[in-house]
Amino acid sequence: MKVRPSALIWRQNANQAEVLLMRYNYGGQDVYALPGGNPDRGEILTETVVREIQEELGVSVDVGEMILAGEMLLSQRNDDVLHIVFATRNLQGQPALNPAETTAHELVWQPVNVLDKLNMYPNIGAKIQPWFSSATYLGYVGRIEQQYFG
Repeated sequence: MKVRPSALIWRQNANQAEVLLMRYNYGGQDVYALPGGNPDRGEILTETVVREIQEELGVSVDVGEMILAGEMLLSQRNDDVLHIVFATRNLQGQPALNPAETTAHELVWQPVNVLDKLNMYPNIGAKIQPWFSSATYLGYVGRIEQQYFG
């Protein structure tokens, strides 16, 4: 099983919070992911998040609490992944895609209230929405049901 830590980066815009997502296109469908990636050997997960954000987006963040962890089992690809989402703070810089480090098509800020309607990888939009009003850390959420985009 692989491990993929990711960052929940958000900003307050007018009366709503917005989350920074990376937009990909798989099988003709837009798929949105939180920024993150795979740990290098000897790297702890929070270091991975900081490095990936710097490499892919050219910005720095402080990594905070773990919001959730859950497995996504994609038997179609034999690709089991443990996803771990960390809250971040203190975004420094203006995020911009680095095409040398990611295949994402663009960065988008999406309102929190639409996260459950997007094709997300992993499929956690509905799970993270309540965090913005309650700041309840979900911990281990078990299996994340995921549509296969191929």
